[in-house]
Amino acid sequence: MPSAQKPMRYGHTEGHTDVCFDDTGSCIVTCGSDGDVRIWENLDDDDPKSINVGEKAYSCALKNGRLITAVLNNTVQIHTFPEGAPDGILTRFTMNANHVVFNSDGTKIAAGSSDFMIKVVEVTDSSKQKTFRGHDAPVLSLSFDPRDVYLASASCDGSIRVWKIADQTCTTSWPLLQKCNDVINAKSICRLGWQPGSGKLLAIPVDKVVKLYRRETWDSQFDLSDTFITQTLNVVAWSPCGQYLAAGSVDGSIVVWNVENQECIERMKHEKNYSVCGLAWHPKYRQIAYTDTEGNLGLLENIGGGKKPNDKVASTVTKDYNDLFDGEDDDYLDGDMIEPQSSPKAGDNEDDADDLMPTSGHLRRAVIDDDDNSLDIGMIKANSNLLEKEDDDDDQTGGFPALPPSSTQQPFYDGPMPTPKQKPFQSGSTPAHLMHRFMVWNSVGIIRCYNDEQDNAIDVEFHDTSIHHATHLPNSLNHTMADLSTEAILLACESTEELASKLHCIHFSSWDANKEWTVDMPKDEDIEAICLGQGWAACATSALLVRVFTVGGVQKEIFSLPGPVVSMAGHGEQLVIIYHRGTGFDGDQCLGVQLMELGKKKKQILHGDPLSLTKKSYLAWVGFSAEGTPCYVDSEGIVRMLNRGLGNTWIPVCNTREHCKGKSDHYWVVGIHENAQQLRCIPCKGARFPPTLPRPAVAILPFKLPYCQVTTEKGQMEEQYWRSVVFHNHVDYLSKNGYELDENAKSQLVKEQQELLMKLFALSCKLEREFRCMELADLMTQNVVNLAIKYASRSRRLNLAQRLSEMAVEKASELATAPEDEEEEEDFRKHLNAGYSNSATEWSRLPVRNVQQDQEMEDAEETDAYEEVEETPEVHKQRPNPFCKGVTSAEVTTPKSGVI
Repeated sequence: MPSAQKPMRYGHTEGHTDVCFDDTGSCIVTCGSDGDVRIWENLDDDDPKSINVGEKAYSCALKNGRLITAVLNNTVQIHTFPEGAPDGILTRFTMNANHVVFNSDGTKIAAGSSDFMIKVVEVTDSSKQKTFRGHDAPVLSLSFDPRDVYLASASCDGSIRVWKIADQTCTTSWPLLQKCNDVINAKSICRLGWQPGSGKLLAIPVDKVVKLYRRETWDSQFDLSDTFITQTLNVVAWSPCGQYLAAGSVDGSIVVWNVENQECIERMKHEKNYSVCGLAWHPKYRQIAYTDTEGNLGLLENIGGGKKPNDKVASTVTKDYNDLFDGEDDDYLDGDMIEPQSSPKAGDNEDDADDLMPTSGHLRRAVIDDDDNSLDIGMIKANSNLLEKEDDDDDQTGGFPALPPSSTQQPFYDGPMPTPKQKPFQSGSTPAHLMHRFMVWNSVGIIRCYNDEQDNAIDVEFHDTSIHHATHLPNSLNHTMADLSTEAILLACESTEELASKLHCIHFSSWDANKEWTVDMPKDEDIEAICLGQGWAACATSALLVRVFTVGGVQKEIFSLPGPVVSMAGHGEQLVIIYHRGTGFDGDQCLGVQLMELGKKKKQILHGDPLSLTKKSYLAWVGFSAEGTPCYVDSEGIVRMLNRGLGNTWIPVCNTREHCKGKSDHYWVVGIHENAQQLRCIPCKGARFPPTLPRPAVAILPFKLPYCQVTTEKGQMEEQYWRSVVFHNHVDYLSKNGYELDENAKSQLVKEQQELLMKLFALSCKLEREFRCMELADLMTQNVVNLAIKYASRSRRLNLAQRLSEMAVEKASELATAPEDEEEEEDFRKHLNAGYSNSATEWSRLPVRNVQQDQEMEDAEETDAYEEVEETPEVHKQRPNPFCKGVTSAEVTTPKSGVI
C-alpha cells in the first residue's frame, strides 16, 4: 500500500507548534503559541481535550503519564496525563526554555533556555538538578543519549555540543550552524536526535543535509541528502526501531531515509509549503505526525509503502469469528450448546481454528463457563498463537508490531468507571495557575491578577466608573478567588503552613473610614468558593460549610452542605450553590443545586435538586441574569435558566456551540440579560477561555429555545411566544418582591405575546385545525378571545365561534370573581400566642397586581387590532420591542400557509 498524506487541520494559533505521541500511540499531543496542550485521539478528532499550561507553550514532552511543558513564564512545568492537572514546576530559567526532552526511561528531563543554560532535572525530585554552561547564545534543541551517558545540544552560537552527563563536561563540539542572536532569527531550530536503542549515531540537520556522527569516536560517518530538499532542514526524527530517519525543512518538505542503505524511501510536501517545526514517529506503526509554524497538524501514514502487519488477517479473523454466530444469541444460550461450523479458512488446517479470536466489536463466548473460576482453554491457545505470530512478524517488518498488545487479550468488563469529581471554581475566572488571569468578569466589572517577577498585584476595573474608580491592590497574601458587586470587593486565599485561609472584603460603598475587614478560617479549613449579594457575603469551605457574613463583616448564618462545593453565586437576596451530590460514572458529573433567599423572610427554593448537565460534560459557569434569574452553562455550551413559571425547572435557552466556527472554538460567558434577551460572552478561538491581553471583545448571542420544526412558520411563532413567556417570568417574581416595574413596558409585552397567539390562531383556522384554535384561545386574554370570535365568524367557522363565545363567558366570570393575586403566608405568631398584634407588618406585606387596571390597558390596546388581521394579510409591520434591542414584534397578520 502506498504512503498516504492526510489533509492538515487547525491545531493552534500561528507560531511554533510541537508534537509528540503518548507511550502507547493511542493519541497525539500538541502544544502551541496559544498556551494550550491538545490531546487528539486521531487526526479526525473534532473535539480534542485542551489543557491550558500558560500564555505560550514552546515545547512539550510526554512519558510515563507525565506531561512536561516549557512556557512563557520561564518555567518548565509538569502536568498529569491525560487529566492535565498541574503537578508543580520542575525548574526555572531567567528567560524562556526553548526545548524540553525526556531521557529513555522517563526519570529525567533536559531543558535548554534562551539564557544559554541547559538543565537536567530528576522528575521525581526537582531539587536534583545539573546545570550545563558553555553555549554563548540561546539553546535551540537537546537530545538524550539512549544509554543516558551523553546529552547533545544545538545553539544559536552555531555550535553542536555533546556533554557527558555525569561530570557535566563538554566531550566534543562542532561549529556547524549559522550564528544568530536569538531563536526567532535562527535559520533552523536544528532538532537533532540520537539513534534509538544503541545510540550509535547522532543525526544533526545542517543546511540541506543530515549529518550523522558516530558515538565515542565523534567522526562523521556519512551524510543523508536528496535533490527533493531545496531549503534548510529544520528537524529530524528517528523511527522507534532506529532503521528510518525523517527530516522536515523550512519550506514544508518531508523526506524519509532507510539509514542502513542510505536510500530515500519517502518524499512528501506540505500542502501549503509552511515550515515544518515538529516531527514525531508513532511508537508502533509506520506513521509520522508533523506540525508547522502556522499551528497546523498533519499525519503521514504507511511510510515506506508498508502497512500494519496482520491488519488484514485480524479483520478476516474477526469476520470469520462473528460469522459463526449469525443466528440469535438467545437460541444459542437457551438450548444445548451446539458445535459451531468451522470457518471457511479453517478447513485447510485444523490447528487454525485455535487462532480464531475476536479483535473488535462485542466479544462472544465460545463456551458457557460453569462458574467464575473456569477457564477457556481455546482462548488461551489463541492468545499464545497470536503472540507468537506477532514476534515472528516483528523480525520481518523492522520493529513495527502489528497490533497493540491489548488487542490480543480478552478484555473484562469492570463495571461503570467513576468520574473524577470536578474541582471548585469561581465563575467568570480563568485557571489559577496562569501568571496573568481573570479572577472574575461579571456585569459589574473585571478583576485581573498579575503574578510574575515584576509584580504580584490585583487590578479592579468597573464597567460603570460612577460606581467606583479603578483600583490597584497588592496581592501579598496570594489571593486566588475574587468576586465583585456594586458594594464591595471580596477576595480569598488558601491556607499555607504558616497562615490560615483568609476572607478579605473591601467595602468601598461604606460611609465610614474603615472599609476593609478580614476573617481567618479555622485550622484545616480552606475557602473553596465565594460570592457577594446585596448586603451580604458568603464563602463555602472544605469543611462542607457555608458561612454568611454581612458586607460590613458581621458573622451571620452557618449551614452544612451535603457534598463538596463546586461553585456558588449571589444576586440581591438570592444565593445559589452547586455541589457534588455523589459520584458520577462514565464521564458524567453528579451535581446538586440549592437556591435560597437570605432576605428578612429566609426560605429555600431548591432543596438540593439534581442539576441537569449534558452527557459527559461539567459545569463551566453559574450565576444570575441581570434581572435575578439563576442560570448556568455546561462545558458543551448549553445555557440553562430557571423557569419559575413551571415549578422552578431548568430550561435550555441557548447552545453556544451552534455559533462557533471551529470545533475547538468556545464562548466564555460573562453575563445574561433577560429583557434584552442577550447572552454576553467572549469568543475564544481554539481555547475555552480568553487571555488577559489584548483585552477581549464581548460578543452578544441570541437566545433560542430548542423547539421542534423551527424552520416552519408555526414552529417559529411557538418558539417566539414561549421564549417571551420564559424570559419575562422575572416580571412577576420581581413585582411580588416589591420592585417597581414599568407598567407600559409590561402591557406592551403582553400585547406582543397575544399578537403571536393571534397569528397562530389565524394559521390554524386557515389549515382547518379548529380544536387547535381552542387550545390557543385558552392562552389568550379575554379581549383577544373576543377578537378571535370575530375572526372565526368572518371566516365562516360558526361552530368554532360558538365555542369561543362560551369560553369568553367563562373567562369573564373568572376575571370578575378572581381573588387578589397574593401569597398567603401563615403567621407564626398565631401558634406562639405571645401577645403580638395580628396586624400586617411591613415585612409581611407583598405588592398586589391590579387586575382591573390590567383589564383597562388591554381594552385600550384592542383598537384596530381586528382590522389589521383582515386588511394586511401578508404585510408584517415591524415595531421595536422595548424589552429587547434589535428585536421587533410584528402586527397581527394572517400567516402564510405551512405544513403542520
